[in-house]
Amino acid sequence: MPAALAVTVGQFSDKGRKPLNQDFYGVRLPSWEEQHSKGIALAIADGISSSDVSHIASETAVKSFLEDYFCTPDAWSVKQSGQRVLVATNAWLHAQTRRGPYRYDRDRGHVCTFSALVLKSTTAHLFHVGDARLYRLRAGQLELLTEEHRVWLSPEQSCLGRALGINPHVEIDYRTLPLQVGDLFLLLTDGVHEWLSEASLLALIDPDLDASARRLVREAHARGSPDNLTAQLVRIDALPDGQAGEVQRQLDELALPPLLKPPTRFEGYHILRELHASSRSHVYLAEDEHSGERLVLKTPSLDQRHDRAYLERLLLEEWIARRLHSVHVVRAPASNRPRQYLYSVTEYIEGQTLAQWMTDNPNPTLERVRDLLEQIARGLRAFHRLEMLHRDLRPENILIDANGTLKLIDFGSAQVTGLAEGGMDADNPVPGALAYTAPEYFLGEGGSLRSDLFSMGVIAYRLLGGDLPYGAEVARARSRTAQLRLRYRPLWREDRALPPWLDAVLRKAVHPNPARRYGELSEFLHDLRQPPPDLLQRARAPLLQRNPLRFWQTLAWVQMLMLLVLSLW
Repeated sequence: MPAALAVTVGQFSDKGRKPLNQDFYGVRLPSWEEQHSKGIALAIADGISSSDVSHIASETAVKSFLEDYFCTPDAWSVKQSGQRVLVATNAWLHAQTRRGPYRYDRDRGHVCTFSALVLKSTTAHLFHVGDARLYRLRAGQLELLTEEHRVWLSPEQSCLGRALGINPHVEIDYRTLPLQVGDLFLLLTDGVHEWLSEASLLALIDPDLDASARRLVREAHARGSPDNLTAQLVRIDALPDGQAGEVQRQLDELALPPLLKPPTRFEGYHILRELHASSRSHVYLAEDEHSGERLVLKTPSLDQRHDRAYLERLLLEEWIARRLHSVHVVRAPASNRPRQYLYSVTEYIEGQTLAQWMTDNPNPTLERVRDLLEQIARGLRAFHRLEMLHRDLRPENILIDANGTLKLIDFGSAQVTGLAEGGMDADNPVPGALAYTAPEYFLGEGGSLRSDLFSMGVIAYRLLGGDLPYGAEVARARSRTAQLRLRYRPLWREDRALPPWLDAVLRKAVHPNPARRYGELSEFLHDLRQPPPDLLQRARAPLLQRNPLRFWQTLAWVQMLMLLVLSLW
């Protein structure tokens, strides 16, 4: 199959019987790289006739979408990117109306309908608000994909119920559809679709899409349409194989590196020494011969050189590191030098892993644990803001530098929503180390930020002196029933004075059901410092822990009473 999505587009617009064309439309056919990360986008907008400025709204909406959508992070999903842009556009249009002379008359403000189609990989993404229509023509059958957001005041009179700019907040219809070669999509403003039946639409379309768009507009005008008229058509000529992105291209173009024996020179780096070797990879300390910066260079092991999924993940680590900007996430240095071999490069951090630190510091104070967890959370937020999940959060994948700053490393299991839409996703349904993996992964379910939070909760449990909150049972619980039988092991040690409510906070963070965990990292961190009253009540410590003397005194009295009763019998 071809490596890229191929389409044919036809479009036409006319003011019709009105003095001004308040419709606006556009299409963006990006470069090969941009097409893989963001797709191909078409947009159409229709101003309202009661407003003298709605043509500005239509033009702004279409131009903003086609420009700003492609400026959103390529790790974001189409839905996240599109909705963020449209929410911002709606807010701007509404603000313009509020600053104008018709601030209390929304029918005369910066208002327009809007519909967009984003074609990414093998999926169509639809965004819609207003009364335009999107159709799909497949195998001779025409299917309406949108609904009109109109409020009918009488059988003859209606008004827009939803549009961009009417209200400070907007609700956007969104849906996805799988693509097939030969699919034809139509985007029509009401000046066209209200005057042409579905049979007429079918009769007026032929392989020449530009000519078809003109015929649709002119036929609607000939049938008496009093409105502006716009038609866009896009046909799917070829679909990608889902492996067309930057990482996959590198995978196809780069040769496998030789086994490096320090000290040696390799691709502009001076390989100083080997840091780590395993059956999966070789990790070296390297020095950039140009900048002098010390870096970590990772190459695949001999055992993994024929595993395409593993090689893809190795390249993805650097791809992710280049897009995350946080002091608590390992970075990838900027480099424009051409590569001949397949490897990844990230910054070198002199320090120790959190696992090593925990060995050296078996009894950290609660305040120190809080500080460590807050740093971990800052690193995770950098992932979550870009719709990424780390999915392999564990002490071995957290480094502490000489200044005490934590940095997340090892992104080989990370999930990137934007790449998953392009056909790339993690092949391992149970990512990361089993002891820290969220239970939902063992059921074959997709993860969420609550999955990363579970791993963070296990780390917190271990930092505070525990082993694992469910022992080794989580990895064995491969069904809902088995997970319901999991029993949390209360965190309590005689040699540590921990507040009793802390156990309730940890129990919630590592609950087997993600719906019963904290919804946000900030909620977990807040409760670690200021627990809510309900947790305080539920977490009242047992008498043995609160007052050991009274416990043993009570037990002794009970025993004496039982002996007395037995003697009387």
